[in-house]
Amino acid sequence: MSTPAIARVRWRRLLLLGLALVWLTVAWHQSHKTLPEGTHLASLVCTTPAEDVAFVADITAADAWGRPVVSQGIFDEVLKVVRGARRFIVLDYSVFGAGSGQSPPERRIAGELTDALLARRREHPAPAILFITDAANERYGATHSPELQLLRAAGVEVVPVDLDRLRDSNPLYSSVWRLAFRWWDAPSGPLGVETRRLNFKADDRRLVIADDGAGGLSAVIGSANPSDSQSGWSNLAVRTGSGALQALLQSELDVARFSGWRGSQALAVLPAEPNAPPPNCHAPQPPGTPSGTVPAAGQDPAVPRATAGSGTANEVRVQVLTEGALREALLERIEAATSVEAIDAALFHLADRGVVEELLSAARRGVRVRLILDPNETGSSGGTSGIPNQPVASELVSRSGGAIHVRWYRTHGEHFHGALLMIHGAREVWLTIGSAQFTRRSLDDYDLEAGVAIDMARSAPLAQQSLEYFDSLWSNRASLGIEYTADFAAFANPAQSDYWLDRLMEGTGFAPF
Repeated sequence: MSTPAIARVRWRRLLLLGLALVWLTVAWHQSHKTLPEGTHLASLVCTTPAEDVAFVADITAADAWGRPVVSQGIFDEVLKVVRGARRFIVLDYSVFGAGSGQSPPERRIAGELTDALLARRREHPAPAILFITDAANERYGATHSPELQLLRAAGVEVVPVDLDRLRDSNPLYSSVWRLAFRWWDAPSGPLGVETRRLNFKADDRRLVIADDGAGGLSAVIGSANPSDSQSGWSNLAVRTGSGALQALLQSELDVARFSGWRGSQALAVLPAEPNAPPPNCHAPQPPGTPSGTVPAAGQDPAVPRATAGSGTANEVRVQVLTEGALREALLERIEAATSVEAIDAALFHLADRGVVEELLSAARRGVRVRLILDPNETGSSGGTSGIPNQPVASELVSRSGGAIHVRWYRTHGEHFHGALLMIHGAREVWLTIGSAQFTRRSLDDYDLEAGVAIDMARSAPLAQQSLEYFDSLWSNRASLGIEYTADFAAFANPAQSDYWLDRLMEGTGFAPF
């Protein structure tokens, strides 16, 4: 080979090496960059009257003849919050609208919520309304949602989240997108917006928070979207009026601001003393802290203090958790579970390796573990052909020697979409409910997520409601021949090909779940 030819080969190699280094550098930076304000929130733990916190479930099943049996309550509670507000309403939903489903929806939730918000805007004085949503609702600016356009015309401030501010969950693809496709990925560009979808990042929070008309805050936080196409899904939520909501309100305003909202109504929305710690609140305590006292936030240790780690049926302790803070709390709590306790979870997706390993460790310590999972047979909202739940559940059952018990929710075209985990013993119950599924995207500071963790006496009404909900589904305690759940064998999937496909998708981030 001639000298010029050798030189050209060397230059090509150097060029390829340089491009690879740039690609990997962008991938690492965008998946590890500093989180924006308002994310990874772990609020103070606030003691709250038990009557101010309610467990709410939407349940869809079928009777012995295959006819749908539907019980819904989440958006009834959302509408109560909207109608009870006097000063402001802040909503954050990942999916909103009537959609274009082939069959009639179970309930026209988007229209009901739109009508309620428009009615509030017609009042005098009208409450300030801020609606935060995922940019995919309007195809990243390529289209306009009819419902959101109606709200904009009525003076509602609609803010699509700036997803580019979030970390990249799919860095190997997203780095290529940032370097090569982003410049043409616009509604009027040659690539449209389709290449943006494969970044697999989202505002996945699902909540409404407002003043309660009496000087406090009220919120509904859960897994349900005001989407007609999702109105038949089974979901879970909590309605609460806890002081911990001040931190969640501030988080929502921060998300709106980093997405371009100028805060024209910030003074009307913020609490009178946003920096003052709420009453009856204290810093989180490690699991297993002996019953005793801990100082309330900002309180002199010498004065009488609020009790932590113990309580009565008349009060519960509420903490707001978002993004990776939820994963930290989950792992800490599961790790601390003992053989006299049980772990019950009802989930749409289970794939996070940290959670999987901690559940296995808990089972080895003698903790009873029961899981109710969606079989992931319906190919929408992530998951196809049983991935991730079927191979992950099979791994858990196999590696635990059958100590971890799994049942599948019987879906009929809809999804079992809740996100609930409970750790309970003879006296205490700790639970978390929210939008975050137990996957890398949801728990590792990639997507925006929100939930609550609640610690309470087993005799508290909320504890009894949530335990009764899980046991009813697990044991098929229902009339009309309803079977909520099926045995593990119905969807067991020991195939190594699916197991390693799930591990590859979850590990690289090239996964829609």
